[in-house]
Amino acid sequence: MEGFNYSRVSEFVLLGLADSPELQILLFVVFSIFYLMTMLGNCLILLTVISSSQFHSPMYFLLSNLSLIDMCLSSFATPKMIMDFFAQRKTISFEGCISQIFFLHLFTGTEIVLLISMSFDRYIAICKPLHYSTIMSQRVCVELVVLSWTVGFLHTMSQLAFILYLPFCGPNVVDSFFCDLPLVIQLACIDIYVLGIFMISTSGVIALVSFLLLLTSYIIVLITIRDYSSTGSSKALSTCTAHFIVVLMFFGPCIFIYVWPFTNFMVDKILSVFYTIFTPFLNPLIYTLRNQEVKRAVKKKLNTQYFSLGKTAPLIPHAMGREFLCEI
Repeated sequence: MEGFNYSRVSEFVLLGLADSPELQILLFVVFSIFYLMTMLGNCLILLTVISSSQFHSPMYFLLSNLSLIDMCLSSFATPKMIMDFFAQRKTISFEGCISQIFFLHLFTGTEIVLLISMSFDRYIAICKPLHYSTIMSQRVCVELVVLSWTVGFLHTMSQLAFILYLPFCGPNVVDSFFCDLPLVIQLACIDIYVLGIFMISTSGVIALVSFLLLLTSYIIVLITIRDYSSTGSSKALSTCTAHFIVVLMFFGPCIFIYVWPFTNFMVDKILSVFYTIFTPFLNPLIYTLRNQEVKRAVKKKLNTQYFSLGKTAPLIPHAMGREFLCEI
């Protein structure tokens, strides 16, 4: 970058989701409710899994980490977006913008690997149940979580290494409610179109390959259980369909935005809402709170908190059968 004498911009202007004051008030109410429910739901899952010995198993360990990531993913930009609904001029510092890009790619990259780890857990539980406890040991689960965060960190650092030293001298308007690589990179004062396409598209390709792996795992699971009772197959089909919808809501926007970068469509803003707000809200509902055992444990914990019940109900033995595992 030597030879460039550009003065770096000190802040970026975010255009947000809407210009109408009435619409901004409506969005403020809606997204505030979604954010509070997301944090509450994921906190309940974390506390329930940590405090209840019946949930000290690989799948709940991975689900609790998913809740943690969802809390992080919904917090890197949503609180600022909610506050910006009442701001006349929505700005973010250069450092704040870079931080949003860092945390966005860290949490999304981590969640992608963790979702693949969860699909691997379900595959082993359903297709190789006799070897489940051996393969999915506590050490393996910890290694999968560490791998998820490591891949997420390496991915986000590769993106930041590309953008951090680019010259930004204006314009400084980002057409979204948070900073993202495809939007910010277009504001650089030099022409990096070809290199930018390559760097950003790698994120889309990673998301696409990961989505295909998840889709394959769901297909294998459904094929494996189709010979069992119709009730179990129906439950598994219903559960896998719900899981697939949430996975599609997370991966679909990522694939669309990053495989075809530098396309300023209004739909990009809407898609960004899905994987930063709606998916963290739906994950605890679809993956965990649909399970009857978890719902009973959550109700028991709430009753303990609000009515100071000193005794707890007997623990339910942790079933490892196919139908139970298909339930979540």
